[in-house]
Amino acid sequence: MTLNELKEGQHARIVSLSSHKTGIELKLREIGFCEGDEVELLRRGPIGREPLAIRLNRKIFALRSDEARLVEVEAD
Repeated sequence: MTLNELKEGQHARIVSLSSHKTGIELKLREIGFCEGDEVELLRRGPIGREPLAIRLNRKIFALRSDEARLVEVEAD
């Protein structure tokens, strides 16, 4: 499953980052997304359900759905 598919409040562990869009993958890695890290989908935005508020390592990030689709996760 991908980070985009989590329900609000659901926790998961990052399995991999997709490599077919290397620019976005590099951006995600630079801000701290890494295999094995725990993430939580906190909220979805009010318009178009974007952006997604994601908690990663005690920090909160806003991601677009297309960015979140590149993060493969395993739900807890």
